[in-house]
Amino acid sequence: MTEREQPWRDEGPDHGRILVLSDNPIARAIETIGTTAGREVLVEPADDGGPGLAPRHGDAVVLCDHDAPDAPAVLRTALASDAAYVAMMASRSRAAAVSEELRREGMDVSRLHVPAGLDLGGKGPGEIALSVVAEIVAESYGRRGGPMRG
Repeated sequence: MTEREQPWRDEGPDHGRILVLSDNPIARAIETIGTTAGREVLVEPADDGGPGLAPRHGDAVVLCDHDAPDAPAVLRTALASDAAYVAMMASRSRAAAVSEELRREGMDVSRLHVPAGLDLGGKGPGEIALSVVAEIVAESYGRRGGPMRG
């Protein structure tokens, strides 16, 4: 009997943490899916990142509260860091407004993913979280995300 090769690797590259700001059902679903994908996930209950928002090289920062009054400040901090991925949950109109505010301040928003996630069409917390974690994984491998077929 020949031994079959497994289609995955047990050891992979070292990826940064996923820092999720605001504790809500989407944040908890990101935690579950991200952990299943082998990522360390930290959920910070405060919208403003609390005193512990200190993204490191390779980390992903996701602001899960589109109404957070401190959203621009949190995003400023994250964009100024070595985080590999910075995103905010937001409607397209809120996304445009926050992006424009940051641009007016001279921030480079080219790394900002807003609205967060891949366009999977999902509506519930789990589906939204799946789209966000999928985008984080794709970005960490230098991919855009999309079908693997031709």
